[in-house]
Amino acid sequence: MKHKFSKAQILVLLLALAAALVLPARAGVGDILSLITDITGTIKDGIGTALTGIRSIQNAEKQLQQEVLWPVSAINQAKAEVSRIWSQFGSLAQQIHGLSVNSATLPHPQNLESLLRGEQTGSLGRIGSAYANVYQPAPSANTVSPAARNLVDADDAFASGALKTAVVSDQASERMLNAADAIEREAAGAAPGSAPILSAQALSANLESQAFLQRMLAAELREEAARLAHSNALLKQSGAAANGLTNSIQRVLGKQ
Repeated sequence: MKHKFSKAQILVLLLALAAALVLPARAGVGDILSLITDITGTIKDGIGTALTGIRSIQNAEKQLQQEVLWPVSAINQAKAEVSRIWSQFGSLAQQIHGLSVNSATLPHPQNLESLLRGEQTGSLGRIGSAYANVYQPAPSANTVSPAARNLVDADDAFASGALKTAVVSDQASERMLNAADAIEREAAGAAPGSAPILSAQALSANLESQAFLQRMLAAELREEAARLAHSNALLKQSGAAANGLTNSIQRVLGKQ
């Protein structure tokens, strides 16, 4: 059985040869051979034993990783399951996602609906005019009372803001779906030991999705607060009108 020397062993042999070459001229061939034999024995008995121990530890570590930490059989089974689920439901999910749900039939509502369902934040600047074309612009100052005009303007602002937030959320949701698809494809071909990286990617995407969910919840709360404020404003106007009517009646009765 041939003994394969490592780089360290070859280096030691070269050093030995160099030392042999610088021996005094009176040193004979037997002395050189004896020196080389001693060095070779040291390599086999000392360094060789240490290298054998290192290889044994490395093999034990590799076995631990493959059988306990990242068992190859379980990883292959999980990858096969991911591939099966992807092939079974991936195309169906894409078909459902691609269904058109636009329902408006008139030009102005169609334009507004296309902007709201376009999932593009670049169209946010056009939503205001499209919204006004459908729900009418704010009344002029000489047509309604200042209080009513303020209510209309505030309601339009909250409604338009919520619609814009929905567009931003739709775009973010589309990006999250693409990220989820990418993680699924990576999981199907992931190498042993890469599970923590994929888990970190999935957790990052989940946190971003939760952030946008909180943003949508905040928009909904703002809309609910705006509705309550509108109702309270109407009650205040009704109370002021009733108070004014009472004062007018009292003045009329006081003149009789």
